[in-house]
Amino acid sequence: KLCGYLNKLGIKGPIKTWKSRWFFYDENKCHLLYYRTAQDINPLGSIDLSCASFDCKVENGEGVFEIRTPSRVFTLKATSNQAMMYWLQQLQMRRWEFCNAQGRFPLGSSQLVNEPLAGRTSRYVVDGEDFLPPVKTPTEAVGLKAASLPAPQTSTALQNISLKHPWTEIQNTVYNMCGSKQLWGNNGNIFSFNEFQERPENPNEEQEAEVEAGCAVKERIPEDGRMELRLNWVRKARWINSGFPGLPEELSRERNSMDKVNVLQQQILTLTEEVKSQKELVKLLHKALEAAQQEKRVSSMYLTAAEDKDRLELVRHKVRQIADLTSRLEALEQEKKDLEQILALRDSHIQELKEHVQLLMEKNHAKQEVIMALTEQMARELSDPLQEANTITAETLYKQQEEIEHLKDDIDAYKTQNQFLNSEIHQVTQLWTSVAENEKALLMKCACLQARNCQMESKYLTVLRKLQEAVPGLPSSHAELVRNLIQEALQWDVKEEAEEGFNLNPVSEYDEYGFMTVPDYEVEDWKLLAKIQALEIKSNNLRSQEVVEKPLRDRWNSVGELSPSAELKNLIRNGIPVEHRQRVWRWIVSRHCSHLPDHYQRLLRQSKSTEHPACRQIELDLPRTLTNNKHFSSPTSQLIPKLRRVLLAFSWHNPAIGYCQGLNRLAAVALLVLEDEESAFWCLVHIVENLMPADYYSDTLITSQVDQRVFKDFLSEKLPRLMAHFEQYRIDVSLITFNWFLVAFVDSLVSDILLRVWDAFLYEGTKVIFRYALAIFKYNEEEILRIHDSVEIYQYLRFFTRMIMDGRKLMNIAFNDLNPFPMKLLRNRRTMHREELEAELCELEQIKAAYVKERAEQGP
Repeated sequence: KLCGYLNKLGIKGPIKTWKSRWFFYDENKCHLLYYRTAQDINPLGSIDLSCASFDCKVENGEGVFEIRTPSRVFTLKATSNQAMMYWLQQLQMRRWEFCNAQGRFPLGSSQLVNEPLAGRTSRYVVDGEDFLPPVKTPTEAVGLKAASLPAPQTSTALQNISLKHPWTEIQNTVYNMCGSKQLWGNNGNIFSFNEFQERPENPNEEQEAEVEAGCAVKERIPEDGRMELRLNWVRKARWINSGFPGLPEELSRERNSMDKVNVLQQQILTLTEEVKSQKELVKLLHKALEAAQQEKRVSSMYLTAAEDKDRLELVRHKVRQIADLTSRLEALEQEKKDLEQILALRDSHIQELKEHVQLLMEKNHAKQEVIMALTEQMARELSDPLQEANTITAETLYKQQEEIEHLKDDIDAYKTQNQFLNSEIHQVTQLWTSVAENEKALLMKCACLQARNCQMESKYLTVLRKLQEAVPGLPSSHAELVRNLIQEALQWDVKEEAEEGFNLNPVSEYDEYGFMTVPDYEVEDWKLLAKIQALEIKSNNLRSQEVVEKPLRDRWNSVGELSPSAELKNLIRNGIPVEHRQRVWRWIVSRHCSHLPDHYQRLLRQSKSTEHPACRQIELDLPRTLTNNKHFSSPTSQLIPKLRRVLLAFSWHNPAIGYCQGLNRLAAVALLVLEDEESAFWCLVHIVENLMPADYYSDTLITSQVDQRVFKDFLSEKLPRLMAHFEQYRIDVSLITFNWFLVAFVDSLVSDILLRVWDAFLYEGTKVIFRYALAIFKYNEEEILRIHDSVEIYQYLRFFTRMIMDGRKLMNIAFNDLNPFPMKLLRNRRTMHREELEAELCELEQIKAAYVKERAEQGP
């Protein structure tokens, strides 16, 4: 069994810390499970080794190595370099065994494909090249003996606790506490085990039984009727090794004096913590008892009162006390708010002072460097060359010798690292070769399918030609149709022959709604990026077709009459299929907007008779609407007049807004999906008047500015590392996100992901925009954190939404990883920031009025 204690670098919290974890290799799944201690029953997490690579870097420190999986990099630290190399070699070997043992590339029943694959695994067994000699097993750090030793102590009591898995920590703690009590007396609780009745005959079998039982407990898989017996034996063995008094003979045989001292110290710490917890419980009980006695005295006074007048006086006294306490509470709350404001002001002042001190320190440092440089230059000019040659002292020689020794140690370390990386490359190359041969077999199968397709095409052409020759009496229109079909088929055939290779799933130029799958950007790099993104999205769709999309379509097909429910909400968040989207959008709009009869036609007649002031701006924005969509790219497109009528009708429907830049893109997306311009008009009304807050599209755009401040609050709470990075380089994210909120991500996301966002946005409201905006930053968080220049960050933020290729992953981040996200919190934040913004605008107006008045008094 591969198991032992390693230190794991935690990266979730604000401070990176090393935490001791018990690691155990699961050979059935090729996973490396980790627990807080060896006695825990539930793992805190696992690492998938089947697709992982390993690396040890000298600069990371002694015993530090990395396990790189497609989703995350795990940094671990062994007790020594020997233990580190042992773990790396063992993980390499077990990954290789698992990859060879699994039939990872099933190719169906085709004899053409399966025959070359038979017996192929044996050819890729690791050869005898010894890039790195096998490392001797460190028994003190790996295996059963390491499990019997106490867990390594950390610098603080709470440092080793996993805050990410509180429920698992509670389960393991309860299990260990109840298990230790059960050995002294069976009280019949849920953790009890039957008494052990028999032992293995020889010590080797005894040890093997203990290991197997321990592993079975970790995996929670009962093997047979002797499972309970083995568990009890493991528990008794742990009790013997735990250092409790009462069994001196077994203790002296199993442990030496130092181990006994360590175990006893560990138990003293455990009992001290239990005493502290009991003291806190006693304090709580004392407080509860005092409250109960106080309530009893008041009740007795109330009951012993002779008349109702006395009782009424007691009640009045209590009411006065309650009122007094309420007023005191309000005063304290007001004082708390004042203190918080003072604290905020002082914090800002302290931050300014820190920046000023930092600036002074940098200036001082620069001056010192200049002084040192001038001093050295002057010393060089005044010194004699012969005197310089004699200035090398014994101390300088000693330092150089010591530096040479360090360099030799680094060379040895790099040699070891190079040997391990060579073995890693060798193993990965063999795995890649296996994958390449499987891919070659698949390409052969695809070639056979293409050959059959060519045969069918030739038969199709033959049938058309015979049809043209055998029946000379065909009408001219039919004969012309046959000739056109033959010509088109031949042209397509020539085109296919001219292409190198073949593509079974080509990327079409436009999607179902007319958006270009590969947008024609002016910047050359963006064109390449768009092509890559289109191919990746197509790949993701093909991979999820059978696993995700088909079951989702089946669920939508089973939905009859639409009604609000949690199931429908979940379906809409996962994305509405193309064939159901129009129906669902119409239903959502009709629930919130009562379609007045002839209202839209009346607005159109009004727009024809009277020219609206916003008409000129609408005409300017029409050619700039969805330029990457074939239905709007040309001035003669059919949807351009419909879009013009929808925008003019809305400008007369809502005179307070009239028209705002951005409404053209909202109406255009509604037209593409709903097709009917009146339905698109009511969809636009639903977005502006129901989903978005008031004044969102007004002249001042005040609510839009409020939402940017609210979004910055959420960004600080949900993604603190990223927000700190932006603040460090003075990045204002509202320059990027303002347009996202104003037009609900139109022209920012690709059409497939955009329409999924709109599905949830129309049903749930504006909090969906906040969710997806945070999810976009979370999706690219690590890439942004690697950029350390403000200009480069802004350049990256201009196009990073086009690098989102997995819409399913983005949806999971938005609705699963970012929970909770209550609407009440969003409303409260908006109210708070709106008051602040209005106060700031009022102050600006006062300053402006004072300035105008001052200029008027001064004269020209």
